Amino acid sequence: MEGELPAAPRGSSGPPAGDAGGDSPCALLPAEALALDGDEDDLEVFSKDASLMDMNSLSPTMPTSPLSMINQVKFEDEPDLKDLFITVDDPESHVTTVETFITYRVATQTSRGEFDSSEFEVRRRYQDFLWLKGKLEEAHPTLIIPPLPEKFVVKGMVERFNDDFIETRRRALNKFLNRIADHPTLTFSEDFKVFLTAQAGELSSHKKQGPGLLSKMGQTVRAMALSMRGVRSRPDEFTEMNDFIETFSQKINLIDKISQRIYKEEREYFDEMKEYGPIHALWSESEEDLADTLGGVASCLDRCCQATERRLCGLSEALLPVVHEYVLYSEMLMGVMRRRDHIQAELESKAEALTYKKADTDLFQEQRTTLKAERLFRMAPAQVVRGNTDRKSLGLSRRKSHGRKSCPHMAQLSQLT
Repeated sequence: MEGELPAAPRGSSGPPAGDAGGDSPCALLPAEALALDGDEDDLEVFSKDASLMDMNSLSPTMPTSPLSMINQVKFEDEPDLKDLFITVDDPESHVTTVETFITYRVATQTSRGEFDSSEFEVRRRYQDFLWLKGKLEEAHPTLIIPPLPEKFVVKGMVERFNDDFIETRRRALNKFLNRIADHPTLTFSEDFKVFLTAQAGELSSHKKQGPGLLSKMGQTVRAMALSMRGVRSRPDEFTEMNDFIETFSQKINLIDKISQRIYKEEREYFDEMKEYGPIHALWSESEEDLADTLGGVASCLDRCCQATERRLCGLSEALLPVVHEYVLYSEMLMGVMRRRDHIQAELESKAEALTYKKADTDLFQEQRTTLKAERLFRMAPAQVVRGNTDRKSLGLSRRKSHGRKSCPHMAQLSQLT
């Protein structure tokens, strides 16, 4: 398996590479955009059932990082010969009688010879990115395909076409395409090339060239049958890897959920504290005796608001996106392991079918040999009887001819009579 995982956060001093955007130095996420549940049991569940203190108690033989499980080969002295540059920008809203959707401009600059031109510009919607991801997974089932941002789920508080949401998705789609472009195998995919160069009509025609509905249903049914059948003899290295990925996925999902909970509570605290500062400032104007004290409280609240805003900025730009990206990558890793198991299950199924066919062939050959022996056995008595009859008739004819030769007078007499 080949792929890459996002870099771990190094601190809260700034955004990760490639994620900077917007006019403000720090764009805070609204608390409602986190789509958190209303219950307050997450922290208790974390402390009771999945404490992070147990992260190192998995197994002494288990790798300590998912990076150690991925076969990555990099040469430090190898020059960076990047020949494909992709930019996703200029989101545009489209309203039809059926649906409303956003398209993004995908601009490509390349020096590769397999491209007809050095520059391309197309517009793509989110469904097109999903199609590309599915085609890459279908063509390379054991490679780690970079994750896409999830589909938007309406929670009743955030609008689907909110500017912050569109910008966040644009950055994620830009990162998705550039990671594919930097991948040593995926970057040369024919579907990726079509995605970057084909216009809307050509892309639709290319999509229709895939398998039909019945074929897809057959593949789905076969995949379900293989998943229910399971793998009979998975290698130990893949068993350990699968166990580690499952444990890591549970831990990182819990970290993601708790970090979002912390951010939500910090944001609510920040919003309330912003109101207290002006209130104490106005209060100090009406209370001359307490003016200095109330003014000091207002000033302290203002400094606390600034510090909290910086902390929220670090969480929203340096921690939350990276942790959530690890969540997406853990899901991709689990998907790769499932596809690997499906391939092994299919191989075992075909090997088993081949064994049955070989056994049937051997049985058929054995039955054929037995039938030949029985046929020869039935034919043997008839041949013996026919042989005896032939020998008797031959002896009688010999005796008759001998009698004629020994008794010529008898022959003449018989002719007279």
